Amino acid sequence: MKRRIKTINPANETVENEFPDWDMDELLPIIDSADHAFLKWQRLEFNERAVFFTKMAQILRDRAAEYAQLMAREMGKPVSQGEVEIEKCAWVCEHYAEQTAAYLADRNIKTENSESFVTFKPLGVIYMIMPWNFPFWQVIRGAAPTIMAGNTIVLKHASNVFGCAVAIEQLFSDAGFPDHIFSTLQTGSRTSPDIIAHPKIRAVTLTGSERAGQQVAAEAGRNLKKSVLELGGSDPYIILEDADIELAVASCGASRMLNGGQVCIAAKRFIVVESIQEEFENKIIELMKSYVMGDPLDVITNFGPMAKVKLRDELHQQVLKSVEQGAVLKLGGEIPDKPGAWYPSTVLTGVKKGMAAFNEELFGPVATIITAKDETEAIAIANDSEFGLGGAVFTRDVKKGRRLARDMIDTGTCVVNGFVKSDPRLPFGGIKKSGYGREIGEFGIHEFVNIKTVVVS
Repeated sequence: MKRRIKTINPANETVENEFPDWDMDELLPIIDSADHAFLKWQRLEFNERAVFFTKMAQILRDRAAEYAQLMAREMGKPVSQGEVEIEKCAWVCEHYAEQTAAYLADRNIKTENSESFVTFKPLGVIYMIMPWNFPFWQVIRGAAPTIMAGNTIVLKHASNVFGCAVAIEQLFSDAGFPDHIFSTLQTGSRTSPDIIAHPKIRAVTLTGSERAGQQVAAEAGRNLKKSVLELGGSDPYIILEDADIELAVASCGASRMLNGGQVCIAAKRFIVVESIQEEFENKIIELMKSYVMGDPLDVITNFGPMAKVKLRDELHQQVLKSVEQGAVLKLGGEIPDKPGAWYPSTVLTGVKKGMAAFNEELFGPVATIITAKDETEAIAIANDSEFGLGGAVFTRDVKKGRRLARDMIDTGTCVVNGFVKSDPRLPFGGIKKSGYGREIGEFGIHEFVNIKTVVVS
């Protein structure tokens, strides 16, 4: 019998839809078609490609409510947050429609030759492996620069958001893109090694777990293909003794609880200087209490279920393990007695190195508070992690905050007096076990092009 992939509503554990799980013999013609489409697409001028993305931006805005409801049903994102996600997708489409010509303009370099310059040429078919937590944004933010640069894409989305994957392929069609510029592959991860090895796949990009990143990097390396990885994070937010506590609490809470805490760049470790630890702790607990679980399809809900029961259970085990190791449970930490992937907003204090809440990524609505003696120890704790995606520092001394963010905190992004957000104008990515390469911004569009030197003697 043909394998099927089911999408499950995490609010009630009912089946939303079923999709066939394609084998390689069904995927090969799609990859071949994407390569054939590339041969024509690469010859278009930037302004010709931009027309399609400008149209896509308008369709995204027109369908924001529809797409937000689809995300809510497949992975539990509140519709209010889903509509914000769709608006951000429209923004990234418009950004690259407007900026690609400048980002990829030829660059003259003075040498002894009569002419020498660098030009940027597309590679071909790019294999994209994307996660469920931002089902539209993760795909569109990668597709806009990659396709505007002249490449084509085949997508393997997370299996629990296949409805979103199919909708995105239809979105490209409705925006008027030629056939096979963007194609969705309805397949599980079992086919990825063969897809990466396919001679017409020129590069691969993945957003996902550390383990998935290791597997994809190994396959890409084995086949000598470029890869970009955006993996997990355990983002440190340092609250110094001169911080604006109200601002720090609001920023930490908003970052931690966006999308129910299921965000790679969410605030994960609140590192607080001990002189203000009690005040910060009391206020962050009160803020976390204000997040009440609700129906993600209700426009007033800001905190829905987690994406899967399995993920909820794994998070709960991390909380229990941390308490066994000496952390103090100050809020939440109990699974509700009802169907669905529900987990309450939770606060752990007294977290120290060696505990699960310190060493591992907690991908859900759990805030961990770590006390530091002073600024020096706070920075040391922040950097004592295998991850290096994002981070923040809170201080009224902006000059000091800028110096710490620039020179002392070991992450791909660091914010002073705010929280980390991806922005189409700025490069995004991590270091250490948070991955390598960059997405979005000018640096992101350069990942999947041939940076070609031309010399005229």
